[in-house]
Amino acid sequence: MKEQVLVTGGTGFLGLRIISELLKQDYKVRATLRSVAKQETVLETLTKNGIATENLSFVEADLSRDENWAEAMEDCTYVMSVASPVVMGSVSTEDEASINKQAVEGIQRILRIAEKSDVKRVVMTANFGAVGFSNKDKSSVTTEKDWTNPNEPGLSVYEKSKLIAEQAAWNFVDATDHDLELATINPVAILGPSLNQHMSLSFQFVENIANGKMKRIPNIPMNIVDVRDVATLHVLAMQIPEAAGKRFIATAEGQISMPEIAQLIKKERPEVADKVSTKKVPDFAIKLGAKFNSEAREGKLLLEMNRNVSNQQARNVLGWKPMFTQEEAILASVDSMKAYDILK
Repeated sequence: MKEQVLVTGGTGFLGLRIISELLKQDYKVRATLRSVAKQETVLETLTKNGIATENLSFVEADLSRDENWAEAMEDCTYVMSVASPVVMGSVSTEDEASINKQAVEGIQRILRIAEKSDVKRVVMTANFGAVGFSNKDKSSVTTEKDWTNPNEPGLSVYEKSKLIAEQAAWNFVDATDHDLELATINPVAILGPSLNQHMSLSFQFVENIANGKMKRIPNIPMNIVDVRDVATLHVLAMQIPEAAGKRFIATAEGQISMPEIAQLIKKERPEVADKVSTKKVPDFAIKLGAKFNSEAREGKLLLEMNRNVSNQQARNVLGWKPMFTQEEAILASVDSMKAYDILK
């Protein structure tokens, strides 16, 4: 039996994938849940997907409180910090400040208690929003050396909270004298097959294209990565000594635009594509709308940012390579939404 690993946010789309990968590799896994009442759902999901769960245990813990975190990390060599505050829809300035505060306090709580618990390494699920959203030079390549400006116009509340939390994590590790190691995974939009009906926020735009909610589709380029590849990358960043102190962008090769995603769904999944629009939103309309509403400002930023994104650091340091293309990840997402009756 290998070492014990704590995974925060055990019910999540990515958290479940990381747990399943660790269990398949014979690690003992302890997962935190905001309510232990959800443990039966986790066990049932993993069992249905052929994952043995005898080495999985649970602790009730909330990122906003210290209670039970020391117990959760007892005898753990590694911590996968996957959970983060969920942000839905538009929020007020006061709510944004509260979300940022929660995100920072959450990761600082994990790191502080991990240090006291003699955890060797924390692998934090960060976000590409912390890396590449301020690079507008489309002739360049975005790498882990890049950082998004927290005050970038159009940066979403969620992406900003992840950015600020990652900065706080590195500041904590750099400012204190201890042996705790940190590595961060910075995924682009995570798609792919879901182990149950719980989907990631990234599914929303695919769902909106597939169900016809997007009457006109913006010509926004995207970077996509499959959840299975992201889970593998987390485990490698935990295992490989050279990962300490590094960030790793998780992305499949290339980029794909929203209209191309619409065409892909129409071609490969025609049975759910009867509502998919072929009309586009002109770029100038998004740029004009950015003067008046936050959604258009986010769209303008997505239009302007560089999408030539490198995954070379993960390849070179960890020996990782994406096993699934962006097209495979998108279609697997559509299949999951269809299987769980999200697409009618």
